[in-house]
Amino acid sequence: VRVLHLKENVASLARLLESTSHGGFPVVYRPKSGHAEVFQGTIKRLELCLLLENEHIFESETNHEFFSSSHPLSYQKITVEKLPNPSRLTILLSRYTTDPRYQQLFINLEPYINKLAMSVQAHFSLQCTYVIFCTLGLRHLTVVDPQNRVVGIITRKDLMPLPLEERLRLQLAPQ
Repeated sequence: VRVLHLKENVASLARLLESTSHGGFPVVYRPKSGHAEVFQGTIKRLELCLLLENEHIFESETNHEFFSSSHPLSYQKITVEKLPNPSRLTILLSRYTTDPRYQQLFINLEPYINKLAMSVQAHFSLQCTYVIFCTLGLRHLTVVDPQNRVVGIITRKDLMPLPLEERLRLQLAPQ
């Protein structure tokens, strides 16, 4: 599972978007030093692309007031203007991954994540999971363990009848 953190490095985020086609990512945080990272919410790929097109929200690693996010994007900018320019984005991602100064810059994802994102426990019923997907029209669902640590993602594609039937057949086949 590819997870993001509330404070995410710009260059790492650009590399992730270049190397995957995932539509969304779980976001985790560490409540206290020495504790495990726990599920905080999700953020969509499209929202990450929009964030990366707005360099004025990047902050340096040394900023101790990081989570106060002095220049968050407006709700209007994130929800209405949701079509980033693909060619511009490709150029930006390339710059962010090759220019060393972006290694020192971070984005505060906290204002933009969906903190009400659904998640299911690792041993949750497959049938109930399917009902949740169909009823809510979800694209992906985060799977967590009893301590709320991310252990997986279920996508709509995972629950398609043929691939699911094939995987079940393989698991149930005699060894």
